[in-house]
Amino acid sequence: MTRVERVRGSASAFHARSLPEDGQRHLWWFEVDRPALVLGSTQSDAFVDSAACSRRDVEMVRRRSGGGAVLLVPDEVVWLDVVIARGDPCWDDDVGRAMWWIGEAWAQALSGLGVAAADGSSPEVHRGGLVTTAWSRQVCFAGLGPGEVTLAGRKLVGVSQRRTRDAARFQCAVYRRWSPDLMLELLVPPRPAVDDLGVVATVDHPVERIIDAVAAHFTALG
Repeated sequence: MTRVERVRGSASAFHARSLPEDGQRHLWWFEVDRPALVLGSTQSDAFVDSAACSRRDVEMVRRRSGGGAVLLVPDEVVWLDVVIARGDPCWDDDVGRAMWWIGEAWAQALSGLGVAAADGSSPEVHRGGLVTTAWSRQVCFAGLGPGEVTLAGRKLVGVSQRRTRDAARFQCAVYRRWSPDLMLELLVPPRPAVDDLGVVATVDHPVERIIDAVAAHFTALG
């Protein structure tokens, strides 16, 4: 059984959620009520301009999964967490391979919505190792990891993972609009240029359509 929940509130409250212990698959859709800059679990906050965050009313949050910073702006990003128990048919002990099915569900759902590049190419799941760039340690969407989805070479869906012995929480984000200027304003020098962060593909569909399409794929899986 898959339990679907949609919540609105602060990014910090959502990241602090405990993993369920009921053995069911959970889909948590979360809408932030204010902008948030979410740092990876091991990422230093020294590169963040705290004064700029205060000035722009951006909440600074640390998640429990790895990777670089993710900017969450209301109505600009669709954020979904998928939580599975060890007994779930989609569970995989291999940390990298465990994320492939997440990306595949996203890729199929977005393709079904007609998401495609100008050359007609469809979303693709990255099944290789970690691809780094000069800024990927600072900004999540500047790099590429297993299970993440690209569109014509641009990152379309970002995925991070937190695992315990009994459960895994996959945190997914896709941008409807991308605000690199705001991201750069929140970082201290040295920081990337706008062109360095122009590696993001967006999905120009209403939030409800994206949610319905993706939820149907995750619910139908094994």
